[in-house]
Amino acid sequence: MSYPLAKLPPLDLVRGFVAVGRRMSITLAAEDLHVTQSAVSRQIRALEAHLGVPLLVRGFRSVSFTSEGARLFRMADIWLAQLGDLTEQLRAPERRTPVTVTTTIGVASLWLLPRLGDFQAAHPDIDVRVAADNRVIDIDRESVDIAIRYSLRDTVPDGAAWMFGESVVPVAHPTLDVRGLDARELQRHVLLEFDDPSRPWLQWSEWLSARGLSRVRPKGMLRFNQYDQIVHAALAGHGIALGRLALIAPMLADRRLAAVGGQPASATEHAYWLVRNARRSTPDADVVTRWLTEQAAATARGLGD
Repeated sequence: MSYPLAKLPPLDLVRGFVAVGRRMSITLAAEDLHVTQSAVSRQIRALEAHLGVPLLVRGFRSVSFTSEGARLFRMADIWLAQLGDLTEQLRAPERRTPVTVTTTIGVASLWLLPRLGDFQAAHPDIDVRVAADNRVIDIDRESVDIAIRYSLRDTVPDGAAWMFGESVVPVAHPTLDVRGLDARELQRHVLLEFDDPSRPWLQWSEWLSARGLSRVRPKGMLRFNQYDQIVHAALAGHGIALGRLALIAPMLADRRLAAVGGQPASATEHAYWLVRNARRSTPDADVVTRWLTEQAAATARGLGD
């Protein structure tokens, strides 16, 4: 038997609580709701009285959740986000709701965006929104339909679909005329480094150490905090990069880049996974999912996965 509607807390109280939770600030929540701080404080106290439990711990110019408050926020935040989406659709039914796809900045720039033109040509009635972010964002809270995750198998959520694996090989612009990567050749060239210690398999120190070249000093190092910047620097002839084959395969195929390591690409334990938001299952999201799956299968075939 469902809980009586008459006993549920008023929507205004829940909205005020979620506004505070999103900002963890009564002052900023009041600005978002265009009301006074005292009005928001009264809403929170009224909600706590209605439920009979404290929801926030008030500190000096700070607030934090109680355990009950954290549970309520997780549920109410998602529910209000969905209500907001539906409200927007009902108020403007002629406005098309885009299918939101999130992935890392590098994957968005190098793998997804170059393919979107073909999707738009085939499906002009479906809008796609790309939310590029290196954080692993909460797809419910951020109203995301599809996520492309880059991770180990045991860290992806249930239901995630494998897309393709990850292999790394040194690459450079053909005009650099790199002749293998022995100690002497390395001293002639600049190495393009991905400045992210959390991913050592994409850094030169691990690649060189595995080949007994850790003591070799290259001509120089250029460091970048985004992977797509490394690829663009390699395309410009600024140095040698560790290329992620799944992302740069078209550039190797049309000879904008050349593999220069003299050895087969080294596989990593990480792979790319497609994750659907079960709460946002729509016909348009189904179409985008099928298209992404087809594109992933073509990439996997090219890699020999």
